[in-house]
Amino acid sequence: MSLPEMKPYTTGLLPVPQVPVPQARDRGPIEFLSAAPAQPPAVVGSGNGLDAYLERVEVVLDDFFAASAYRAHRLVPRFGQLWHALQSTTRGGKRFRPRLVWSASEGLGGADLETAALVGAAFELLHTALIVHDDVVDRDFVRRGRPNVSGQYLAKALAQGFSRSEAEHRAMSVGVVAGDLALFNAYRLIDRTPVPGHTRLRLMAILDDAVFCSAAGEFLDIEYSSRNGGVPVEDVVDMERLKTAVYSFEGPLKAGAVLAGAGEETIAGLGEIGCSMGVAYQIVDDLLGVFGDEPGTGKSNLGDVREGKRTVLISHASGQPQWAAIEEHLGNPELSREQADEVRGLLTSSGSRAYAEHLVVHFAEQARARLAAPDIPESLRSALEQFIPSLLARSR
Repeated sequence: MSLPEMKPYTTGLLPVPQVPVPQARDRGPIEFLSAAPAQPPAVVGSGNGLDAYLERVEVVLDDFFAASAYRAHRLVPRFGQLWHALQSTTRGGKRFRPRLVWSASEGLGGADLETAALVGAAFELLHTALIVHDDVVDRDFVRRGRPNVSGQYLAKALAQGFSRSEAEHRAMSVGVVAGDLALFNAYRLIDRTPVPGHTRLRLMAILDDAVFCSAAGEFLDIEYSSRNGGVPVEDVVDMERLKTAVYSFEGPLKAGAVLAGAGEETIAGLGEIGCSMGVAYQIVDDLLGVFGDEPGTGKSNLGDVREGKRTVLISHASGQPQWAAIEEHLGNPELSREQADEVRGLLTSSGSRAYAEHLVVHFAEQARARLAAPDIPESLRSALEQFIPSLLARSR
């Protein structure tokens, strides 16, 4: 089976060349599912410059949440507690979106730590908004192995004596409010950047594109999950690019390039690189959602199958002889661990796991190939090449 064709890249979609894909799994688990938790990826300036930058990102986020919580407490004390719950969601991440902003900015000759920290914090706040809303859509109450915003309010509602269904409704409603607050304030952080007006407008446009595309991707994810039968692999890859790659990889890289005053060819090139990296990242996430180790990922490895998510794994499987046996378990909210093990076995024997793993490697190599273009300086090329293996080796 060949790799999916995709539409040409604009702010849109990256073409995928046709290459052979293995049909059967004849080897052990690929490295990124069996490796120990990956260390945060190395980036250009990974010494004192990066350390100082990441510390400044933390200061920006801490100051933002402290000011917001103070304002909220003065208005309604219980509202202040919501800000503390939202702040807890931002803690413990790898901060690779800010790292990408700094990598692109410094690698292209930019060195304004304060401005880059505001932009990096904005993308981190956007990430917080999107995962809070995504957990509401997926009805998840745990993130990174601990209660998320909705999970914290679920516990409060249950302690107050609400029924399970009413407690879940209240908790998810709070999650919507919290995500909205983080989303709006990501724009406010960009608005605070001490840059010329035209640069700020360009940064706003990049952030806006990230939000717009992520919403489109989330919409398609919901649509595909309710569709009977299979979804073409190329449609799933497009959806995953929109939902994840734009805001997590393309946007931060392009924003860093804008801060450095890079030319349009370089900015567009970094968008293409981010697209390939982001799709690889998301397909790994899909594999971890079914085959991952729960203590390592911090998330259930039953949820994707219970929700009937249409991932690359499932799309490939829909064309295989094992599909009927797999499909009967998709979307079953009561899926048992024994049934999940059966689905994993079928996804392996069908070649779908091998196909998804091969696709990850393909997109990683596609990113490396674009990095070799002359519009990417050697220092930045080296930094991003070091970043790519961490995408494959991650366990969460």
